[in-house]
Amino acid sequence: MNRIGHLIRKEFLELRQDPRLFGIVIMAPLIQLTMLGYAATTDVRDVPIVVVDQDRSTASRELVSRFEASENFVVADTLSSVDEIDAYLDSGRAWLALAIPPDYGRHVRTGRPVAVQVVADGTDANSTNVALGYAGALMLTYARELAAASGRARAEPLVGADIRVWFNPTLESRHFMIPGILALLLLVVCATLSSMAIVREKELGTLEQLNVTPLARWELIVGKLVPYAMIGMLDVFLVVGVAVAWFEVPLRGSFALLLLMCLVYLLTALGLGLFVSTISRTQQQAMMTTSFFFFLPMVFLSGFIFPIENMPQWIQPITYLIPLRYFLVILRGIFLKGIGLEVFWRDGLALLAWGLGILTLATLRSTKRLA
Repeated sequence: MNRIGHLIRKEFLELRQDPRLFGIVIMAPLIQLTMLGYAATTDVRDVPIVVVDQDRSTASRELVSRFEASENFVVADTLSSVDEIDAYLDSGRAWLALAIPPDYGRHVRTGRPVAVQVVADGTDANSTNVALGYAGALMLTYARELAAASGRARAEPLVGADIRVWFNPTLESRHFMIPGILALLLLVVCATLSSMAIVREKELGTLEQLNVTPLARWELIVGKLVPYAMIGMLDVFLVVGVAVAWFEVPLRGSFALLLLMCLVYLLTALGLGLFVSTISRTQQQAMMTTSFFFFLPMVFLSGFIFPIENMPQWIQPITYLIPLRYFLVILRGIFLKGIGLEVFWRDGLALLAWGLGILTLATLRSTKRLA
């Protein structure tokens, strides 16, 4: 026990000598627990919907007002035609669309059943199921109130919902999750490998040998990152092949565009790993920095598991700093919606800016001198 006690004391002394490692071990879990405790919620609130009121009667406005008054829905816009629904669901500005038929008010007045069409974006199967449940419960309650007001008891509800789910009609959760897994795999593999690039040279003592070579700084960085980029692209082909062939996830968009956006994302992942290697002294420290400060926040704050719209308002602006947020929108849009750059160009531009920014910062911090 005496020998074990001395070993424990030695470990604490080494930890105290590296204040950055101490901060990672103590402060990072507290910060993440505080933030993720609010963000990690499966509740679905403020579901954005668009309304197409083709009847424009008192009865149709009453139905719309029920959705506006509900804490579960936010009416994002009122459209004049059902043809405008596509743009809102494609871009993610709405999760549901409510289409009220032209004869809705007349059917309600005469006591005849009428169906209101509800179109849902099935990309996120779990959230869509919950949102459809909210919509169905709201319309059922409204139908019962109409029946009670008319004094007629009906076996069939007066107002019903004709539900149609787009992009993921079967609401398979794996169709939503697997594109996200591709993004996480690229981040973990490329960022982890590149974060070891400079640190490993320091630990092995080979950085001294690089000092006497005529390699420029950018040549050293390119030589370090290109192998990991090739590994990353190999992973892209493997994961996409398994996703489409084995899990039957539909790839409705352009495969060439998918590869292009994966290259942009690789720029971000590799730049992030290289930046971590410039601020770390050991491989262990690089691993812990990457895991605590980047991987975990990206998983929970990017929309990979929990919808960003359900997070508290003070958390949501922070998610704009997460590059994985933009890549998830791009991946799921290409896979499930078949959309192109004309829809997600803002996300692509933000991802490219993030990658160039972190790679530039890493390049400026890197040096052939021993740290």
